[in-house]
Amino acid sequence: MHIGLVGLGKMGFNMRTRLRQAGIEVTGFDQNPDVTDAATLRDLVTALPAPRLVWIMVPSGEITDSVITELSGYLAPGDLLVDGGNSRFTEDQKHAEMLAAKNIGFMDVGVSGGVWGLENGYGLMAGGSEEHVAMALPVLDALRPEGDRADSFVHVGDVGAGHYAKMVHNGIEYGLMQAYAEGYELLAAKDIIKDLPGTFRAWQKGTVVRSWLLDLMVKALDEDPGLDSIADFVEDSGEGRWTVEEAIANAVPAPAITAALFARFASREESSPAMKMVSALRHQFGGHATKPADS
Repeated sequence: MHIGLVGLGKMGFNMRTRLRQAGIEVTGFDQNPDVTDAATLRDLVTALPAPRLVWIMVPSGEITDSVITELSGYLAPGDLLVDGGNSRFTEDQKHAEMLAAKNIGFMDVGVSGGVWGLENGYGLMAGGSEEHVAMALPVLDALRPEGDRADSFVHVGDVGAGHYAKMVHNGIEYGLMQAYAEGYELLAAKDIIKDLPGTFRAWQKGTVVRSWLLDLMVKALDEDPGLDSIADFVEDSGEGRWTVEEAIANAVPAPAITAALFARFASREESSPAMKMVSALRHQFGGHATKPADS
């Protein structure tokens, strides 16, 4: 199988490597000449056998719109375009309709795994038709972890469902990180706690709060025990906001996720050890930039 991959940043670059390791031929395109395989998007499409499968991993919003619009001029009927970035689910229907007018297929896939996906595989949530999922299945199987497909991949529903599921996933992630970070700050504030990193390490096996995020917390403390190099300023990717907006629109109470989002806003106004930990965790799992402590 031979596919095109647009966007070779932190995740896209690793995805290309993982796909190639699985025996899938990948022609990648990126604005960075040091990593791209094709000089232009047109060249990328020309290099692929029909029916073509092009997967895009670019920032949501205007960049995704422009890439899909340009690709729609090069792709042919029967081809499939997959948006694996973090687009808002409402954009997926718009993109699907534009491509359907040219008989080009569209799928949205929520991708989770961050910078660790190359080694561990990615959790995948797909929105689209059964036909398009079947066409992309070899790629999906190569990207996900080994083992039962149902443990790391789900065909959630129609177009938009994949990104909706990923949005809620990220909202939950906000809440989990905030809970760990508040526990960190509480322990750090008490003078009877003599081994703070060791406390979290002791929770990694056997406790009900053990998780991969907890493992990354321990890793962050091993690298910087006092988190002295990190400012307590935490960005939000947008999906936390979208999750809260959807909770309001559907009258679903989501106090933990909402509070976690507001805590990120508060991090931009006052000093907070908890928000240092949230920033450290975002860096550990997703490679998101941290703000230096002295900035």
